[in-house]
Amino acid sequence: MRKLAIAALLACAAAPAAAQGSDPWQPRPFVEIEHPEWSRDAVLYQINTRQFTPEGTFAAAQKELPRLKELGVDILWLMPIHPIGEVNRKGTLGSPYSVRDYYAVNPEFGTEQDLRNFIDAAHAQGFHVILDLVANHTAWDNALASEHPDWYEKTWDGHFRPTPWWDWSDIIDLDWSKPGVREHVGKAMEYWVREFGVDGYRADVAGYVPIDFWETMRARLDAIRPVFMLGEVQQTVHHRAAFDATYAWDWHHTGKRIAKGEADATALFGYYAENESLWPREAMRLTYIENHDSNAWEGTIYENYGDGLEALTALAFTGEGLPLVHNGMEACNAHRLAFFEKDPIDWSQREGCDYGALLKDLIAFRTANPALDNGQWGAVMQQVVNDRPQQLFGWVRQKDGNKVVGLFNLSDTPVEARLADGLAAGSYREFRDGDAVTIAAGDTVSLPAWGFRLLSTGGER
Repeated sequence: MRKLAIAALLACAAAPAAAQGSDPWQPRPFVEIEHPEWSRDAVLYQINTRQFTPEGTFAAAQKELPRLKELGVDILWLMPIHPIGEVNRKGTLGSPYSVRDYYAVNPEFGTEQDLRNFIDAAHAQGFHVILDLVANHTAWDNALASEHPDWYEKTWDGHFRPTPWWDWSDIIDLDWSKPGVREHVGKAMEYWVREFGVDGYRADVAGYVPIDFWETMRARLDAIRPVFMLGEVQQTVHHRAAFDATYAWDWHHTGKRIAKGEADATALFGYYAENESLWPREAMRLTYIENHDSNAWEGTIYENYGDGLEALTALAFTGEGLPLVHNGMEACNAHRLAFFEKDPIDWSQREGCDYGALLKDLIAFRTANPALDNGQWGAVMQQVVNDRPQQLFGWVRQKDGNKVVGLFNLSDTPVEARLADGLAAGSYREFRDGDAVTIAAGDTVSLPAWGFRLLSTGGER
């Protein structure tokens, strides 16, 4: 009996090896999806339709597309487009994330034809458009609550339940163990892709929805046409067969701590070490400076970053990561946009906004340097070791003859730092002014407080 048991164990151990081929020690790919080619060097731009223009409509947003084209962004992320619940509504207009109907358009923003016109115009100008999908919960007065009350999570005493622990009293949670929930939301996702030409989704609180649903829908959507999926979650497993990109919350919060003097530049080591060793190369991680949540609930870019804003923005756009421009950043918006009211962005600040010019130049710099591409297309960051690591954060990204050096003084005092080796050595052009510069092994570099330098050899697309 003992010999039979051992033989059975050996057979079980051999089965996975046989399934993967003759050599059990060969690495197996983790990521099973393919990023759409158009996401290779893409920069996202988030549109809060309500606040993006004085009118707050798709038609008004459509008129701004040429300006966004000039800025250089590629993928336009529309915050939820659906009708907003009235029961338990917050504020006057409510949260766009309280969805009353997955198959309809919020009349506040216009008609279905207005949305179609926006998407068609965006495609004609070379953009791709993704919609914000709120799958975890619905509004209290979504028809599903009366037609299929068994599709919802319940409290201990049998009532509809908002997402626990948070102050999300205007929504109620769906029960993802119900096949009807999956079919209803899944077919809605297919509807907007098939009928309106939507290019993918940003999935709200993606980690609160079972991952097998996202994997199923990625395959079904790709069967219609290649899509791009951004998940509001920070877990590696979501990249296997569901999402192209996920959130880098750790990067965002670490950057704010550094900017506020609560940590030094070495605080980023943990993030980038994990990014290289734990996350798949194909993963695009959203290294955002600001989005709708951070602006409304954490503070403006100036409150959060102060004098460190430009250096950390340059790092977000050139280090490994997927950059995001939240509407209004390019106009130096210094206002927390109201979340439940009409509170349009003051675009008059755009004139003379040096930060907006920086965003445009950084996007152009990314486009010109293939080593800075997203995911597996871009180059891995290699640390530029120096004798002042608490202040000077440096890296090199090089691939196929294109080499980029990034040097960032993430402190409020000037720094002079000696480079420990020849990794950064070479002849380059300086970001923005194009001046020729040469760095030798062991050189000392100087940067002012919160200063940064980007150097590149140039590359070919």
